[in-house]
Amino acid sequence: MNRPLIVNPEAETDLADAYAWYEGRRAGLGDVLLARVEEVFEVIERTPELFGKAFQDLRMARIRRFPYVVVYRIDDDQVTVIAIYHTSRDPRGWQGRA
Repeated sequence: MNRPLIVNPEAETDLADAYAWYEGRRAGLGDVLLARVEEVFEVIERTPELFGKAFQDLRMARIRRFPYVVVYRIDDDQVTVIAIYHTSRDPRGWQGRA
């Protein structure tokens, strides 16, 4: 059963901030980030169990080419993305969203 992928507002803010930072570094790089995140979203939507649990019920999927992970949870009726987080940041930031 395919569950819909829901991106919570905090994760949307994470992504918007990362996009702005990469666009500020080089025009078009933010768009590359968005494309890579979309690829991860598609994989998670198709096979949410692919990535193992990293913290409590939260799972992490790496974003290709960028030092970010998508942190998500599998619920009964949906898959919820709770963070799009830089891997060098303190994980307590996203763990607090659990």
